[in-house]
Amino acid sequence: MTTIRQQDFIDSVADALQFISYYHPADFIQALAHAYAKEESPAAKDAMAQILANSRMCAEGHRPICQDTGIVVAFVRVGMEVRWDATLDVLEMVNAGVRKAYLLPDNVLRASIVADPAGKRKNTGDNTPAVVHVELVQGDKVDVRIAAKGGGSENKAVMEMLNPGDDIVEWVLQRVPEMGAGWCPPGILGIGIGGTAEKAVLLAKESLMQPMDMLELKARGPQNRTEELRIELYDKVNALGIGAQGLGGLTTVLDVKILDYPTHAASKPIAIIPNCAATRHIHFELDGSGVAQFTPPKLSDYPDVYWHPAEDARRVNLDTVTREQIALWQPGETVLLSGKLLTGRDAAHKRIAEMLARGENLPDGVDFTGRFIYYVGPVDPVRDEAVGPAGPTTATRMDRYTEMMLAQTGLMGMVGKAERGSDAIQAIKNHGAVYLIAIGGAAYLVAKAIRGAKVLAFADLGMEAIYEFEVEDMPVTVAVDTQGRSVHDIGPAEWKQRIGIIPMKQI
Repeated sequence: MTTIRQQDFIDSVADALQFISYYHPADFIQALAHAYAKEESPAAKDAMAQILANSRMCAEGHRPICQDTGIVVAFVRVGMEVRWDATLDVLEMVNAGVRKAYLLPDNVLRASIVADPAGKRKNTGDNTPAVVHVELVQGDKVDVRIAAKGGGSENKAVMEMLNPGDDIVEWVLQRVPEMGAGWCPPGILGIGIGGTAEKAVLLAKESLMQPMDMLELKARGPQNRTEELRIELYDKVNALGIGAQGLGGLTTVLDVKILDYPTHAASKPIAIIPNCAATRHIHFELDGSGVAQFTPPKLSDYPDVYWHPAEDARRVNLDTVTREQIALWQPGETVLLSGKLLTGRDAAHKRIAEMLARGENLPDGVDFTGRFIYYVGPVDPVRDEAVGPAGPTTATRMDRYTEMMLAQTGLMGMVGKAERGSDAIQAIKNHGAVYLIAIGGAAYLVAKAIRGAKVLAFADLGMEAIYEFEVEDMPVTVAVDTQGRSVHDIGPAEWKQRIGIIPMKQI
């Protein structure tokens, strides 16, 4: 009989979460490097270059790959012959490990979990509680698969009860474009089929814990119907032309994972959960001999991709830029921002809307007139950082506030990630504003362009407070111009058509 000590379990969870915060799985890096090498869309290739360069920087600097350091999800299989030397239960031990990992002074991770989700939504401060699934199995070991799942990709999860005769491929090809780019492709699609409603969703999430093997699978060929389905979906989803960050390109997914389970004769439950470009998960086993050990990847395992801005990139001074100047910007154009950049996301926008509705002035020091706002919730700084990793959040969530911000505050431009909805695009066009995107999955690289940061208002909101950043050559792409033209419409449409006539490079 194996004895698992409480502190070994807690320390293993904490070490695992720190490890995956700055090390991508090696199979993900290899798959992304392969996609980068064959990508023909300049915008998508540049986005992949930023993600790959960011990954290497995080491995070297031991800082988070993404500012959204995720909600912790753990699948814990406990052998029935295991004996615990513990006073806490499994859920409490996982949470103790999460707390230790997220509050580690040398690599603080962002606390994103809010309690009372239908009410006050107050941040718990330490990223607990985790979502934990425990299963009793044969054996004398404890098997743990743990992930830190970003909110942007999690929000794009879809579940539906299909009829037994409905076509799975057709359904997936309808749903993926509806996800937009808020899940930060290129990434992985996890698909669960069968069981009951909740089982299908659980299967989809669990499938994302599997190793990536699409390149090997296509090289050897499928050996069963599930593998045939994976390859078919991989090819057809990529043929949609959505591309990296939704900019249009050859690669939208790096792999498609599928788990299934027997279901009722009247049912065909199915769920999709995407994993973003900040894919973070790891598997370890405890056998009673101590804390789990994790082997870092070698820097030689990373591709020789080092991102640098194009020489012809438009350099913009945020402190002096005018509406006449932004009217010249084109969708898909690279822009390097310097100067003062305000921040704000969901909670800050909600407060601003409430203040304006009551006829109140904005807080002292907060003036959006002729300014740009960055939708971001940064990680706390450590050591000599001005700010921690600070990649963009999904801009679509701010669509409901866009008309208000442009009409009532004098705001001129916005920076986020993913596409905007039709109402937000119309507001941007009506007010002669612009919307720019930073690359999701390149948070540490973006943070290197931030030279200073100070909180201006709503400090109680933590990472959702209004900051003023001082930035220098912060890389962004024009996503919606002053005429309302969106790169997220133009790019994928072009590449979907081109993929239909350009022979796909053989894998």
